[in-house]
Amino acid sequence: MEVLYARCAGLDVHATNVVACVRIAAGAKVTYEHRTVPTTTRGLLELAEWLTAHACTHVALEATGVYWKPVWHVLEDHCTLVLANAMHIRNIPGRKSDKNDAMWIADLLALGLIRSSFVPPAPIQDLRDLTRTRKQLVREMARHTQRIQKTLEDANIKLTEVVSDILGVSGRAILLALVAGETDPERLADLAHRRLQTPRAQLVEALHGRVTAHHRFMIQLHLTQIAALETAVADVEARIHEALAPFRAAVSLLMTMPGVSATAAAVIVAEIGDDMSTFPTAGHLVSWAGLCPRLDESAGKRRSTRTRSGAPWLKTTLVQGAWAAARKKDSYFHAQFLRLKSRRGPKKAILAVAASMLTDVYYMLRDGVEFHDLGGQHFVQRDKEHLTKRLLARLRDLGVDVEVKHAA
Repeated sequence: MEVLYARCAGLDVHATNVVACVRIAAGAKVTYEHRTVPTTTRGLLELAEWLTAHACTHVALEATGVYWKPVWHVLEDHCTLVLANAMHIRNIPGRKSDKNDAMWIADLLALGLIRSSFVPPAPIQDLRDLTRTRKQLVREMARHTQRIQKTLEDANIKLTEVVSDILGVSGRAILLALVAGETDPERLADLAHRRLQTPRAQLVEALHGRVTAHHRFMIQLHLTQIAALETAVADVEARIHEALAPFRAAVSLLMTMPGVSATAAAVIVAEIGDDMSTFPTAGHLVSWAGLCPRLDESAGKRRSTRTRSGAPWLKTTLVQGAWAAARKKDSYFHAQFLRLKSRRGPKKAILAVAASMLTDVYYMLRDGVEFHDLGGQHFVQRDKEHLTKRLLARLRDLGVDVEVKHAA
């Protein structure tokens, strides 16, 4: 095979040290040099000097947890870095060691056999940390809400059966009253907001239970944690608003699409950036996100069409947005969802809608245009045209000339 990089290096990154292997090709002769350095800043700077002294043009390293990030930040100004997916560069079994792993990575890099992973620029990385942290905080709030529901069930308070959101206006007022020691169902029912649609008699019956001091303590504990998390989410959202300043135009474009809110648009920009030149085509982006069937064939048979995990933070956001977009009447996404749901089921149909949304995102960000909905009749019109062309071709094959005239 042709050697693409005569002087390159492979790094086997660990939590406490980095094992480096420099590969130098001079004609048919190939030499290797190894060095192990700690992952402290001083050690990484020594590694950068050592690689520069050997005139390494390209360096490859595995994406191992978060340990690769400090190495990347120190070396990115000294040479061209290639971040490899550990699943794609597995060595052959046997004789495994850190030095052999580093040598294997260097050999693959020299021959151009490593596909570089997507590493966004620093502003996008900061925004990505913020959006992912926000999602983790919201998930933790949901967990505490579920624990409150569990405590209420133990006290035989059926609040979840009569109130859709126990942390809403009515639910929170009743919870605070329970913590304060109120047990009278009539007085608790009086705290419900007037817009609550549950009949009062049903509400009073649901609030009749056995609340002990232990239940009050647990509810207060979880409410305190939720309040702290709400404050943290507000702080993170304010920081996200500041970090989105350079990408405000991209966010505005994405929000023209059905199902994409301001939060979803921020997540999309944080995960893929606003520069689509990283992905050659929209299909590459959809495949990277894990929204298309995998290619798994053997002996001429397709063994599996399950989707890969891909980019889980982006994938879950797009699926949530797809459910909202599919509910918009007389829209392309609604028609696409109904078209596939009858044949493949709702789960595969919603994944197809999410893939279509990501395809639109690619072209919107690449060309700087707003979303254009093809309409709910797109598939009907397209199928009619395809059927007409097929029947006309069949008539021509039979030797019949037909003059086509559209009905009024």
